[in-house]
Amino acid sequence: MSTSNTDDARERLMSGESWDAFCETLKAAGKTILADDQPATPLDRAEGFRYLTRLTRAALETFVEYADPRAPALHRPVHETAKIGADNPDNYYQHATISGDFEYRIRGVRNTIHYLDFATQSAGVASSGDSQQGGHLDASDLEIDADGRFEIHVSCNEKPGNWLRMTKDTTALIVRQTFADRENETPAALTIERVGGDAHPAPLTPEAMHAGLEQASGLVVSCAALFSNWAHGFESHVNELPKFDDAVSMGAGGDPNICYYHSYWALAPEEALVIEATPPPCDAWNFQLDNHWMESLDYRFHRVHVNQHTAHYEEDGSVRIVVAHEDPGVPNWIETAGHERGTMCFRWIRAEHHPQPRCRVVKQTEIR
Repeated sequence: MSTSNTDDARERLMSGESWDAFCETLKAAGKTILADDQPATPLDRAEGFRYLTRLTRAALETFVEYADPRAPALHRPVHETAKIGADNPDNYYQHATISGDFEYRIRGVRNTIHYLDFATQSAGVASSGDSQQGGHLDASDLEIDADGRFEIHVSCNEKPGNWLRMTKDTTALIVRQTFADRENETPAALTIERVGGDAHPAPLTPEAMHAGLEQASGLVVSCAALFSNWAHGFESHVNELPKFDDAVSMGAGGDPNICYYHSYWALAPEEALVIEATPPPCDAWNFQLDNHWMESLDYRFHRVHVNQHTAHYEEDGSVRIVVAHEDPGVPNWIETAGHERGTMCFRWIRAEHHPQPRCRVVKQTEIR
């Protein structure tokens, strides 16, 4: 940041202009929820505004509370009550602010989590959609000792052993830990530190606070708009599950090991959506139901997803998933949790091939 820009940021924060701009930008985010092409049922509208509060909370944690790349800390901006971009109910997401100007060390204990994945990303994850991945590493690539311990070097220049590449544009570390059996698996225990640092964040400055408010409010607006555009695009193939564009997925911070099938669903009270597929050899797979805003439905209290561990399989190895408003009395029932419509996602992780899920809408009485 140039001297003139630094002076301007300080003056705007000191005068209150930064706060005013933050509030006005959040206000503008409401236009996405209120747009004419958005659903206007009481539930969709209420969830839309709750979505903005959740984005605001996640953005402030990322860009204000945990924003110093000199003292990175792993935190959970996406979880049970903060959801972004078809968040995976099987995932334990973690994030740390880092910078390509420094080097870092991740220390961990593998534990029993089914799938563990690390990536470095440039700015734009869940906002502009044009983030670039600097490096990617998953547990199958790691050197891990007999006690399950490992270290990962995170840097722009290659290091011996476990190395996660950064670039000069890197701004974030993203960790995905994916459960197969959530009740019995333990996530990896992870810490991150800057090499040569003292782990103490710098004292907060007006310039840093100005930047944090600007970035946080910008993410709320752009994230809401980005995934709203995705959802509207999915409406062109309602109740089908076409393969999603890998390049678009990666631009929003996707995992290169995952093949995504994003779409939209809409069911009348008496209808059910039947999804059939034969899972290929893969590390993991799952299907999930989301609301219109691409938030996973509340998996704490409703069965809104199924994976390779929880699914019931047919004798030929295929699975039949049934999305219905009421329990049809068959295996692999996915609850709509009071919703009439929304988005949905099927994913294969490290699959040998990517079979196309087959979808059809039937009367719920036909299921019984």
